[in-house]
Amino acid sequence: MVKRYHSMEQNRGKGEIRKLVALWQFLKPYQMRFFLALIAMVIAASSVLVLGTALKHVIDEGYVLGDMAALNRTLSIVAMVALVQGAATFIRYYLFTWVCERFVADIRKTVFGHILNLSPAFFEKTRTGEVISRLTNDTQRIETVVIGVFSFALRNFVMMIGGIVMLAITSLKLMLVILAAVPLVVTPILLLGRRVRKTSEEMQNRMADSSSYIDETIHEIRIVQAYSHESVDRMRFAEQIERVFKAGIEAGRYRAAMIASVIVLAFSSIAFVLWIGGRAVITGEISPGDLSAFLFYAILVANGVMAISETWGELQRAAGASERLMDLLSTAPEIKAPQHLKVLPEKTPLTSDQDNQSYKAPIGHVRFEQVTFYYPSRTETAALQNFSLDIQPGEVVAFTGPSGAGKTTVFQLLLRFYDPQQGCLLVEGVDIRELEPTALRQHFSIVTQEPIVFADSVLENVRYGRPQATRKEVIDACQAAYCMQFVEKLPHGLDTQLGERGTKLSGGQRQRIALARAFLADRPILLLDEATSSLDAESEQMVQQAMDKLRHTRTTLVIAHRFSTIQSADRIIVMDHGTIQAMGTHRELIEQGGLYARQAALQLVTE
Repeated sequence: MVKRYHSMEQNRGKGEIRKLVALWQFLKPYQMRFFLALIAMVIAASSVLVLGTALKHVIDEGYVLGDMAALNRTLSIVAMVALVQGAATFIRYYLFTWVCERFVADIRKTVFGHILNLSPAFFEKTRTGEVISRLTNDTQRIETVVIGVFSFALRNFVMMIGGIVMLAITSLKLMLVILAAVPLVVTPILLLGRRVRKTSEEMQNRMADSSSYIDETIHEIRIVQAYSHESVDRMRFAEQIERVFKAGIEAGRYRAAMIASVIVLAFSSIAFVLWIGGRAVITGEISPGDLSAFLFYAILVANGVMAISETWGELQRAAGASERLMDLLSTAPEIKAPQHLKVLPEKTPLTSDQDNQSYKAPIGHVRFEQVTFYYPSRTETAALQNFSLDIQPGEVVAFTGPSGAGKTTVFQLLLRFYDPQQGCLLVEGVDIRELEPTALRQHFSIVTQEPIVFADSVLENVRYGRPQATRKEVIDACQAAYCMQFVEKLPHGLDTQLGERGTKLSGGQRQRIALARAFLADRPILLLDEATSSLDAESEQMVQQAMDKLRHTRTTLVIAHRFSTIQSADRIIVMDHGTIQAMGTHRELIEQGGLYARQAALQLVTE
């Protein structure tokens, strides 16, 4: 049983190291620079090895024989070797730093790009803070190992190999003594390395937990302070950090034990060699210079072994981080482009003769055919059940109904954040599963119930959906959404920085910025999810006027509970429990009675 356990642990360790080696794909484009750095490293290491031979001549010919010419000649060679070593060290350090920084930057870009392609279903099952931890803490761990420790250990490894060769040339007998001690030095690396790996992985997991807690707490800081929850959050975060501390201390304890064991055993071996070598000098088997050179090379070998032992511990720690990154990269997006793509028609630009009330958009056709959908995290209840609906180009369709009726799910499926389990969705007569997801989403503009404003200027927030838009086009979009009234009063107008999540704006102002962004994107289908919920009556009326101007040039789908927002729609879809309960105009639905009429009456009483 014990053997089986150790075998499993050993295989697991090898598997994690393989995952670290799998990161070679990010280094491969820069392998020429990497090999040039290796050549410079070999030259620098060879220069150090030459110093051992020089030491032998200085002692045997200069000090023992008193040959001043030999002493001067040897020291002159040492000076030239030092110049070569300095130049090679500069080249090695610069190239290694460049390659490693580029290597880590590419990992971060690749991981972040992959995260952007993962569907919302992935984030339902994975905490945002954990993803952030992988992108920051884990890449930082790899960066530390690659840039610092790996370069240092590789240089010492080259000198260790060269030192072993020079030991054999200087004294084969003493070299065999050194080699006999190597297993004693390597054993702590193998035994304690596993514990270092496991405890380091545990520390990374606890760091991910604390990052998640920070993300949640800071993101909802207003709720935290409104409920006077600061003391509880301080206590809980302190508990998280204590877990990180304990895991870090345990990892450090095993790592320190491993390094200390190697140091004691390595220098004990050198002391033993010094004792044997001293006897050999006394008996005349070797010269004092040979012994000095041998000790010089032995110290190089010992330093190499210690560097490798330290690196092995760091590699074990980085292997856990690498495994988490590779697991993230190996997570396949659930929403994929098909092998044979179809293309949607482009929106026809509006011309002056089309700018009238009777003009209808030539594209913007949407059809749901017997769609049934369950959210991955809520598989017991269907969000939509046998849902069928045909929306014509240029039509304004409003969705209403109680919370949880499936209204937002309609938008989620249209944007292909999820695929239905049954049925299909067609845009312009094409099954959206036959379209490239990015191309499909470029057919839509969306304004969500919670207005999304980024930590950037008004200008960049508005042209988020069309980055190439000119400043004048941004201004026109702001005027269409009635934003300029407050934008002109900001300290720097369009160039005013809005702070994280737009904290410098009111809720209604953020909503109008989001509307201006959707208007500027100018896409065939406009999705408004409670887009006027944060506006006062006057602002809502202005935005409604702006939307009325746009309804003849695009298909508009509106989710709203306020009947003042939806009563002018061409059709109103009343939903409940993922199904369509009723359909018609505002007047028709009032006359029919039922859910819509009851909600309208309740809202009228409330108002």
